[in-house]
Amino acid sequence: MKTRIISAIVMCIIVIPITLIGGLPFKILGIALAIASMYEILKARTSKSRIPLVIRIISYILIAAFVYLGTDVYSAKYELIYKILIVVFLLYFIPVVLIDNTEEYSVTDSLYVLGATVFFGVAYNSMILISNVGINYLIYLLLVTTITDTFAYFTGYFIGKHKLCEKISPNKTIEGAIGGVIIGTVIPALFYIYIINSNINILVLLGITFVLSIIGQIGDLFFSSIKRHYKIKDFSNLIPGHGGILDRLDSIIFVVITFVLFMDIL
Repeated sequence: MKTRIISAIVMCIIVIPITLIGGLPFKILGIALAIASMYEILKARTSKSRIPLVIRIISYILIAAFVYLGTDVYSAKYELIYKILIVVFLLYFIPVVLIDNTEEYSVTDSLYVLGATVFFGVAYNSMILISNVGINYLIYLLLVTTITDTFAYFTGYFIGKHKLCEKISPNKTIEGAIGGVIIGTVIPALFYIYIINSNINILVLLGITFVLSIIGQIGDLFFSSIKRHYKIKDFSNLIPGHGGILDRLDSIIFVVITFVLFMDIL
C-alpha cells in the first residue's frame, strides 16, 4: 500500500503540471505514454509469440511519429496521416515475407502490431487534440473515468451481488456498474455545466456523459480480457504498486476516442 501511495503521488507531481501547461510538454507526455502502451501490449503478446526486436523498435518509432505528426489532423493534414499509415503497413507486412518464420513473426503478429499502432496512435492523438481545444475538456473526461471507476468499486463492494462479466473480471458486478454510471454521469456533467459551458443542452450533455461512462467500463473490461487471454496479472510493473500504463489508462483511452465523436455536439 505504501508503494502504491508513493507512486500515485509521484505520478500526480509529474503528470498534473505537464497537463496544465499543455502544448509541447503535453505532446511529449502523450508520445511517452503511447510508446509505453506499445511496449506493454507487445510484452503481453510474447507469451504466445516472439516478436523480433527490430519490429518492436520500428513500432516505437512509428507510434511516436503517428502521435507527434498526427496531432494537427484537424488542420486538414489528412494526407500526412495517410502517408504515415502507408509506411506503417509496409514496415509491418513486408517483414512477414522476409523473415519467413511463423514462430518468429507471422501474419497474425503483423496484424496485432498494426492494430495496436493505429489504436494507440488514434487514442493519444485524440488526447492531445482535446487538450489543445481546452484542458477543461480533458479534466471532464478524467472525471468521467475516475468517478465511474471509484463508485463502481464501492457500490459493488457494498451491494454487489450479480456478476457483470465473470469470465473477464470476476469481481465486477452489475450493481457496481450501474452505481458507477449514475454518479459517473451526474458529477462530470455538473463540472461541464459550471466550468465549461453553462448554456449546453442538459439532456444532450447527460446522454453523452452517460455513454462515455459506459464506454469507460467497457474499456476496462476490454483490457482485462487481453490480460485474461495472455494469462498475465498486470501489463507491466512500470508503475510500482499500480501495474502498467495500460492498467491505469484502460478506461480513459476508450473514453477519449469516443469523445471525439461528440466534440462537434458539445
